[in-house]
Amino acid sequence: MTSSEVVHPPVPFDPELAAALELLRGLMPERMTIEAVHEMRRLGATMPQPDLAAIELQLEGAYTLEERFAPGPEGDPEVPVLVCRPSGAAGPVPGIYFVHGGGMVLGDNRTGLLETLALAGELKAAVVSVDYRLAPEHPHPAPVEDCYAGLLWTAENAAELGVDPGRLVIAGTSAGGGLAAAVALLARDRGGPALAGQLLACPMLDDRNDTPSALQMAGLGVWDRTANDTGWTALLGEARGTDAVSPYAAPARATDLSGLPPAFIDVGSAETFRDEDVAYASRIWQAGGAAELHVWPGGFHGFDMMAPHAALSREARQARAAWLRRVLGD
Repeated sequence: MTSSEVVHPPVPFDPELAAALELLRGLMPERMTIEAVHEMRRLGATMPQPDLAAIELQLEGAYTLEERFAPGPEGDPEVPVLVCRPSGAAGPVPGIYFVHGGGMVLGDNRTGLLETLALAGELKAAVVSVDYRLAPEHPHPAPVEDCYAGLLWTAENAAELGVDPGRLVIAGTSAGGGLAAAVALLARDRGGPALAGQLLACPMLDDRNDTPSALQMAGLGVWDRTANDTGWTALLGEARGTDAVSPYAAPARATDLSGLPPAFIDVGSAETFRDEDVAYASRIWQAGGAAELHVWPGGFHGFDMMAPHAALSREARQARAAWLRRVLGD
């Protein structure tokens, strides 16, 4: 930011979401530094994780779950993928290849899974959720290459998985949304699987972290400018913010957004990623592509997962479901 630029007051949160955010404050670190990340991982490791049978029970038998392993990038370990098949489905079903969030530094292939299965269930779609390696232990390109390897495996094994390869969408939230956008770029550039669409929920796209919304919402909400610095620095190290950053790490760096699958992009108006996400949708249109953009008024980062019963959260989920129905068919 130059000295002539003005940082305007923050966008107000939706009143219902603001009340939920207040309740969440005690569960989040005051500053998302790399030390806080390591502490969150340590605490997470002490908590019991539900096994697949317990998740299936929670889903009331609508899905069966199976842990599988895709061949990893050349010279790297296999990539765990969680295959979720709709129970009793006859014939090939639509598929959602899901990339979890967590700022590039947190989460696994169960993070955000229940919300994704709730969305997929309306179409009786299968879900394949990928467990990519995390930064800073595994910086770029490890996370995106893991995600691409998992997508290749999903497409190549579509018949066994009961998935229609012509109705395969990639989806991701936050960091997962950024990785999903990057995988769509890789699939285009490498002649990889032909995706029916890309669903990018509040995607993390731009390592420069200098948009008006990043400055305007600093210190507020769930994933602020400090947290964003932490995540991008973990992924990119000293390259962050320089011209050396690849578009497969930060899709906002891509100079060509033509030839991509139809995109659904949504974001809150009161969050760090607002302006980079709006710009990405605009650049898809400018390149002659298809994109549906929603900017939810007063939404903070990940509001629909953290305050699922709020009216705005219900509207956001309905919009995603409607787009999926159009892209994948009833």
